[in-house]
Amino acid sequence: MHVKKGDKVKVITGKDKGKEGTILEAFPKKERVLVEGVNYVKKHAKPSQENPQGGILNQEAPIHVSNVMPIDPKTGEPTRVGYEVRDGKKVRIAKKSGEPLDK
Repeated sequence: MHVKKGDKVKVITGKDKGKEGTILEAFPKKERVLVEGVNYVKKHAKPSQENPQGGILNQEAPIHVSNVMPIDPKTGEPTRVGYEVRDGKKVRIAKKSGEPLDK
C-alpha cells in the first residue's frame, strides 16, 4: 500500500472528496484505510456496559485506499508515491517534491 498509519492524506473521490485527515488504521488485506473525520456512518448500538443508553452512534468507516493520496510535506498538496533506496532502506518519496514521506 502507498499509505500507512499516521500519514496525512486527502480524499480524492467519493462523498467526502476534498477532506483531509490522518490515517487511524490500515487494513492491507482488504485494501482499506480508516481516515479521521471521513466517511461517517450511523451505527445502531444496543445498550451495553460501556453505553448504557444505546441509540445511534456516528463513527468513521473504512474507505478504499485508491480514494486517498498522501499530502506532500513540502507543498501541502496531494502527491503520488515513489520508492527509492537510501542508506540501504526502501523509502517512500513524494513525486511532486522528491521529499521523503517516511520520518
